[in-house]
Amino acid sequence: MSSGTYGRFPGARPRRLRTTPAMRRMVAETRLHPAELILPAFVREGVSEPVPLAAMPGVVQHTRDTLRKAAVEAVEAGVGGIMLFGVPEESKKDAVGTPGTDPNGILQVAIRDVKAEVGDEIVIMSDLCLDEHTDHGHCGVLDADGRVDNDATLERYAEMARAQAEAGVHVVGPSGMMDGQVGVIREALDGIGRQDVSILAYTVKYASAFYGPFREAVGSSLQGDRKTYQQDPANARESLRELALDLAEGADMVMVKPALPYLDILARIADAVDVPVAAYQISGEYAMVEAAAANGWIERDRAIMETLTSIRRAGAGMILTYWATEVAQRLRRADA
Repeated sequence: MSSGTYGRFPGARPRRLRTTPAMRRMVAETRLHPAELILPAFVREGVSEPVPLAAMPGVVQHTRDTLRKAAVEAVEAGVGGIMLFGVPEESKKDAVGTPGTDPNGILQVAIRDVKAEVGDEIVIMSDLCLDEHTDHGHCGVLDADGRVDNDATLERYAEMARAQAEAGVHVVGPSGMMDGQVGVIREALDGIGRQDVSILAYTVKYASAFYGPFREAVGSSLQGDRKTYQQDPANARESLRELALDLAEGADMVMVKPALPYLDILARIADAVDVPVAAYQISGEYAMVEAAAANGWIERDRAIMETLTSIRRAGAGMILTYWATEVAQRLRRADA
């Protein structure tokens, strides 16, 4: 069989660009960089030792001291950001999530701790949501019928934004999927002169089955589900509507969560915007890889890098991943 001017078939041989590790590295279209990685970190009130998470091997609920050490380690590895989640003592939780706005609540304390330890050497982010702080585990305030009250919740989010900003955070991450949350938070921050605090909007957050291990990580008290405010996994166009609303309300960056089951959505969002795009490789994604690797079913390190590369390839400029520090260290060794 002939291939015209290229002589005998096959004339085109893509395998020539796969011959050696050096060749594959040179022609790689997608690269990971430590600065693109964001480490989610949990800090638990009232513990003297880190508490390992059974469903997330290698991840812990930090003490205040070990959180500081984790932040330093992340900085030394070149990680771009750290997203903080506070886990208050059970007795302090209530219906409106008071620890989330208390200046001495564990999340605000943790922000101050990390800020004092590493300053501006890493971007300090904070989860702006009520679910860790409420006794019912929902992301908002409940009405008399037990439903999440959107507008009453927005008032609490505004208070949380002010508390986190005053603690020294660089970026707030509203994750509750309340209508209008970005606009209310922007107004609240600007109202106290904190125009410098950025908003990473959880623009696309699906009601996913992959959040299970996270519920352990934040000590969630949730009964029922969050399907009335998180998105239906069947919907795609809805994500573009959420995106338009968040951008109009002042989002500085946008996020897709989860990552791997929604790479198609991530690609659509990345193609549609001119602001930075993040994706969250969530607890269930992490747990699946770790569990399969522990059983010898997959190669752990290769699987980690493959999943992160796929998220980056789909359009994420930033990736929240529990492997952030480990992978950043590996990337730096590879470049040494």
